[in-house]
Amino acid sequence: EVQLVESGGGLVQAGGSLRLSCAASGFTFDDYAIGWFRQAPGKEREGVSCISSSDGITYYADSVKGRFTISRDNAKNTVNLQMNSLKPDDTAVYYCAAGSYFFVDKVSNADYWGQGTQVTVSS
Repeated sequence: EVQLVESGGGLVQAGGSLRLSCAASGFTFDDYAIGWFRQAPGKEREGVSCISSSDGITYYADSVKGRFTISRDNAKNTVNLQMNSLKPDDTAVYYCAAGSYFFVDKVSNADYWGQGTQVTVSS
């Protein structure tokens, strides 16, 4: 059974940091790109960051560039998203997703999804 389990969400003040983790199982992790998405109330799900399968090439949305860092540990089947300098606009449910495309930067590129973790940034 494929599973992606996110953790690390919570409530933080503006300017603070959180580290999200995504633990994967049930598929060949090394073969899949992993992406982080977020969805705020009333908005569409958007790609935040992703990392390719084997060579670790990364992508960041302009809104998070310079503040978020994605990394993966293929030995542990995990992907982390370090989020610094958080802003109220970062408030959303954050999802990790796996896909067989080079990048999982669009919803349509994702094959598997986690259940999401809430991130709330207070002003």
